[in-house]
Amino acid sequence: MGQTITEKILAAHCGEKEVHPGDMINARLDLVMCHDVTTTPAIDMLREHGIDTVFDPDRIVVMPDHFVPNKDIRSAEMIRRIRTWAKEKGIQRFYELGSHGVCHALLPEQGHVLPGMTLVGADSHTCTHGAFGAFSTGIGSTDLAAALASGELWFKVPASLLVNLTGSLPEEVYAKDIILELIRRIGVNGANYMAVEFRGEIVDGLSMESRMTLCNMVIEAGAKSGIIAADRKTAEYLRERSSADIAFLRSDADAVYECVIDIDVSTLEPVVAFPHLPENGKAVSSIKERIPLDQVYIGSCTNGRIEDLRIAAAYMKDRRVAEGTRCIVVPATTEIWKTANREGLIEIFMNAGAVVSPPTCGAWELTWSAGIREP
Repeated sequence: MGQTITEKILAAHCGEKEVHPGDMINARLDLVMCHDVTTTPAIDMLREHGIDTVFDPDRIVVMPDHFVPNKDIRSAEMIRRIRTWAKEKGIQRFYELGSHGVCHALLPEQGHVLPGMTLVGADSHTCTHGAFGAFSTGIGSTDLAAALASGELWFKVPASLLVNLTGSLPEEVYAKDIILELIRRIGVNGANYMAVEFRGEIVDGLSMESRMTLCNMVIEAGAKSGIIAADRKTAEYLRERSSADIAFLRSDADAVYECVIDIDVSTLEPVVAFPHLPENGKAVSSIKERIPLDQVYIGSCTNGRIEDLRIAAAYMKDRRVAEGTRCIVVPATTEIWKTANREGLIEIFMNAGAVVSPPTCGAWELTWSAGIREP
């Protein structure tokens, strides 16, 4: 029986010739990603259990991104604790304010993600990095503590769901519309604990940024991970950022999938997700009522990359934000901010009446403040 990409990666990392959906395995981890909000509880757990070392400082990346710049004393203390801990453990890859960014944009930008990797992070959208042909998934703070201590985690091998994307993208239809259409079709529970694999002529033509958007949002359908086979475009992106060898894994022709979904993107139009679930997607032509917008947010780990800012700036050039509407633009990383500035995008946003923030997840994280643990 053939194996999917996900099954091949997990088999290679647990010492088995092959694995199958439902198997319980203990897999070696190639990379562990930590951000601010979920790392402090993991540090507490390690200390409570008398664990004073990490498995490999060179395979851990730490990037405060949710409360940067720090919004108050409590969040500043939280970042200080993480900074001190990383230094004590010899973790060199700590992305300080000024060279920082949203974790799921910064990690690939800095060349840390490679095809064939196993990668975990204590954030649900860690599935983003499957765009590079890696097994990448989100975990909680308890599993993060275990990963930091041992460099391994147990997994149930997920069944795979194959999404074939064919046709040609209509004008003004993007990767975000494709993934919202998939979620609309299968629902927020439609891919529970599955590895969602994207394939097809449309995927081949998408930029790495757009592929990241597809994989980023499979979590909104309940998936364990998203994945796209590495190809020439992946290699070109990585050659600018890493000198490591690239593994070109593909699913076998006779690999078994839980189900297969075909989407002809030629029939799509822009999709809007209405409250209160991502599955409540509506084609823009079906929306008859005019809905006043109090605030527009351009950014996040899904849509804060330079490709997204270029698209937004093209719409906003020589226009003004509507009266009564706030527009917040957040480039996802320091490098993206600098690129947008060089290209004149920042000026376009500012001239339109928007406010441009330094890189952060914090534009929507203020409601988390009640949950920050005391230092």
